[in-house]
Amino acid sequence: MTTPPVSFTLVASAGAARAGVLTTPHGAVPTPAFMAVATLGGLKGPSVQQAEELGQGVILGNTYHLALRPGAERVRRLGGLHRFCGWRGPMLTDSGGYQVFSLAANRTISDEGVAFRNHLDGGKLMLTPEESVRIQRLLGADIIMAFDECPAAESDRAYVEACNRRTALWLARSVTAWRAAGDYGGAAEQALYAIVQGGLHRDLRQASLADALTHDLPGYAIGGLSVGESADDRNRVLDWVCPLMPVEKPRYLMGVGTPLDLVEGVARGIDQFDCVLPTRMGRHGMAYTDHGPLRLKRQEFADDAAPIDDTPSQAARVSRGYLNHLLKSGEILGGVLLSLHNLAYYRRLMARMRAAIRAGRFAAFADTFRATYRDDRPHDQRPGRDADPDRVERPAEIPE
Repeated sequence: MTTPPVSFTLVASAGAARAGVLTTPHGAVPTPAFMAVATLGGLKGPSVQQAEELGQGVILGNTYHLALRPGAERVRRLGGLHRFCGWRGPMLTDSGGYQVFSLAANRTISDEGVAFRNHLDGGKLMLTPEESVRIQRLLGADIIMAFDECPAAESDRAYVEACNRRTALWLARSVTAWRAAGDYGGAAEQALYAIVQGGLHRDLRQASLADALTHDLPGYAIGGLSVGESADDRNRVLDWVCPLMPVEKPRYLMGVGTPLDLVEGVARGIDQFDCVLPTRMGRHGMAYTDHGPLRLKRQEFADDAAPIDDTPSQAARVSRGYLNHLLKSGEILGGVLLSLHNLAYYRRLMARMRAAIRAGRFAAFADTFRATYRDDRPHDQRPGRDADPDRVERPAEIPE
């Protein structure tokens, strides 16, 4: 019997929260795990080598952006994405399906696939399920994603139903392409995850999951969240979907989120997360802590001799006042140090949650975290998947 490229072992549970091990060709990762976003093969600010030294378990690249530049064929000639960027741990690639949502103004969609007018030179990129899988096989990540259509939170029911239909159609074609024999990648070397859509409609979420489960894949992801919905709506979707997901397969919540979002996701049974926030917010002067984000550009930190908190990272060696100085001076180092701190903080938060699950005290951990974590901005100004701090607008096509 062929050994699957990716396997999941459930080690402990506490309520719905789960602790396990995700085993891949590039190593085993304890779950729940946070995956750092390296859209173009590199993190924004820190190097992948620095992330590796912090103990980062998985990084995530993107099919759409890497297909445009430098091109999947070039990455393959240079040894695949792992060798190309120097990352030695597990890697996941998104299918480009999120860009179907985020680049809506620059694409034309049909059942065949999505024709993008790309942001580099205005040329055309046609992504179909088969092409997305082909590109991901060339890139060579351990985990690849099925091509899907992600609706915005405010989409009406008719549009969400159309997205579900197309996501199911594209999933079947993604699975066929993944299982096909070839000279590289494929089912023998890479694990394919399905993506559950359905917006904020319980029946459509459960219908999308039912479609995904017909394929018996190595893992299942929940997409279409952190796209404008409230945290309460997001948690409600997880309450609907997670209890129906296979116990023996990893569950991945895409594009989420803040430390509190991670705690809420783990409480509902999520095993894998990714989000741009640790590095993006770090570049903009924000440090995450158990008590909420610190915006270190503020004058109140100029004379603060304390470190950010007790998270071990390179940033722990300097004061809040020094970081305030770097940020106000426009020094790149300030954003790099804060990004390293945030990645280290996220890693430690996940480790603490795993320990709490194994000890059978996760509910108490989550209650304490909810009581102490504070974000003083109004809800509609808090960061989501594609948001910058303080409502800084940026072109949607610029990758993290």
